[in-house]
Amino acid sequence: MKRFLLIFLASFLLQGGIFAQTAPAKKKATTAKVKTDSTAAKAKASSPTKKDGTPDMRYKENKAAKEKAAGPLKKDGTPDKRYKANKAKS
Repeated sequence: MKRFLLIFLASFLLQGGIFAQTAPAKKKATTAKVKTDSTAAKAKASSPTKKDGTPDMRYKENKAAKEKAAGPLKKDGTPDKRYKANKAKS
């Protein structure tokens, strides 16, 4: 019985090594193409952005560009969605 248990445990442990995950295949290095678009350069120069491309709201230019709600606002300043003017157009 001990021999059977020992063989069973050894085979169980070896299966973990057989089915272990392998390292992912290395991807080929691709060359990144850089766009030279004048409008993108102007937009980047006109208002500061974060690394992910969204406007950085710490700057006055970006706060002024923020779209204002067309209808009534709640006390905290967010648009009140109960009104037709503030509902999203879909």
